[in-house]
Amino acid sequence: MIRKGMKLYSILFGACPKCHQESMYTVKNPYVLSDTLKINDNCSHCNTKYRMEPSFFYGSMYVSYAVGIAFAVAAFIISYVILKSSLTVAFIAIILTLIGFMPVIMRLSRNIWINLFMSYDKEMARKVKNVS
Repeated sequence: MIRKGMKLYSILFGACPKCHQESMYTVKNPYVLSDTLKINDNCSHCNTKYRMEPSFFYGSMYVSYAVGIAFAVAAFIISYVILKSSLTVAFIAIILTLIGFMPVIMRLSRNIWINLFMSYDKEMARKVKNVS
């Protein structure tokens, strides 16, 4: 079970890495393409600054490569190994998977990147609950 307080919660749901009380993104749906990467400046609950320095999220491009490879391998295994399609169909499945999941991959990589540098703070989350 994934719950608040776990890094995986923040990574999968895009929640504030410190308090897990709100989304880091201005629009929760990653498929609103004009707003896919628009991120709030601070958490409104714990005031955590998401952009610790200018160009902070450039490092997430490295994570994005790894996440993209994971999606591509999954598409290959499903199409070629499980569904027993040809290599051409498997290649097309990989391309369509990467295009279709591009907004999700971009957000996941940003979430992983920021969670490498920040951790959940139980005390901060408690203080936030008591104040609200």
